[in-house]
Amino acid sequence: MNNPNDPQRMERIVSLCKRRGFIFQAGEIYGGLNGCWDYGPLGVELKRNLKDYWWRVMVRERDDVVGLDGSILTHPAVLKASGHVDTFSDPMVDCRTCKARLREDQVPEKNGAKQCPNCGGKELTEARPFNLMFQTQMGASAELESIAYLRPETAQSIFVQFKNVLDTARKKIPFGIAQIGKAFRNEINPRNYIFRSREFEQMELEYFCAPEQGMQLLDYWLEERLRFYENIGIPRTKLHVLTVPEADRAFYSKGTYDIEYEFPFGVQELEGVAYRTNYDLTQHQNASGKSLEYFDEETKAKFVPHVVEPSAGVDRTVLALLCEAYDEETVTDEKGKSETRIVLRFHPRIAPYKVGVFPLLKNKPELVAKAREVLALLRPHMMVFYDEGGAIGRRYRRQDEAGTPFGLTIDFETLGEKGEELRDTVTLRHRDSMEQERIAIADLLATLLPQVQ
Repeated sequence: MNNPNDPQRMERIVSLCKRRGFIFQAGEIYGGLNGCWDYGPLGVELKRNLKDYWWRVMVRERDDVVGLDGSILTHPAVLKASGHVDTFSDPMVDCRTCKARLREDQVPEKNGAKQCPNCGGKELTEARPFNLMFQTQMGASAELESIAYLRPETAQSIFVQFKNVLDTARKKIPFGIAQIGKAFRNEINPRNYIFRSREFEQMELEYFCAPEQGMQLLDYWLEERLRFYENIGIPRTKLHVLTVPEADRAFYSKGTYDIEYEFPFGVQELEGVAYRTNYDLTQHQNASGKSLEYFDEETKAKFVPHVVEPSAGVDRTVLALLCEAYDEETVTDEKGKSETRIVLRFHPRIAPYKVGVFPLLKNKPELVAKAREVLALLRPHMMVFYDEGGAIGRRYRRQDEAGTPFGLTIDFETLGEKGEELRDTVTLRHRDSMEQERIAIADLLATLLPQVQ
């Protein structure tokens, strides 16, 4: 029943996310805050696992990348130099009939005329630029000098701190600076659940290089990023690489790839991999009057480094993981009764909980005590969910919906009541196949850790 083209598929995914505590709308009890989302207990673990794995493969496992955590509040001169103050805008129109504000390039056409998607009205205003940045005031005064912005992207703090990182991290080109953090854009029309929102998170790398290395590194990072998605459970068959034509690229870009995913609402961008040349560092060097040149000790040459930027959306990737994992299937029990099983088939390294631990009966102290021992064994190494309420089959179903890849049931065999050869073994249930096997408690870490890391 896992039909990606099912028009109601997205609705069922959103419903599951609310029901199981993945994602809630911000300020829901007050009617909700449009374009803003809160991640619940399962959602925050899924999101953290994604970010941790990105950091692991992009920073910890490489010699040529270091990290940065830049400030969200941004000096206006930074965004003036980068062009955001003057040009970071979308074309906006108003519907004169229902007063809706719309992005002009997203208004559908019917019979050759633009038509409001809300009321069907054709009376639209002329398009005008709408700056997407959130502006705020710093300090007690409300003067022009106190203006600051919530950053619209994480990249600029990396460019501004390039020389400080270069001097302190003792790196040679090519090397990268990575950052995961919040960004804010006052989207005219947030849509498609968490795909496009006003507050979102980015996983971004700026990889600095010599001019002659740029195009080669662009292709290198495209392949690295495609492999990343495969390693978190998004198959390459669901990914599309769009070579952005020159007319659609930023004027300073010499090459850009968009990595797209087949969402239920259409093929949409997950990540951009762009060769930004040396535009950003040059802009900040000129505006600040501070040199951002790199001195190559081998060639004795000075130059402003070029940069290749893989920039991924955390929330978009979370949504892709949910869409890819969601499945419904009909299962039949030993009595011949059929039911629909909802399961999230997350890759184990991304799943919010790795293991569910279940004493067969909660009113048997020996079973509960042994289950607690297993919990204590696993908990320092992975996220574990303990559940002793209800029939064991119902507990399995709850963990299937949460995407937990493994279930451990502590039963009477564990206590040795059906033979000493089974003492201190548990039933290991696999989420995807629902197959079960006996495994010694002493072997649990060696069996599970390689699969969830």
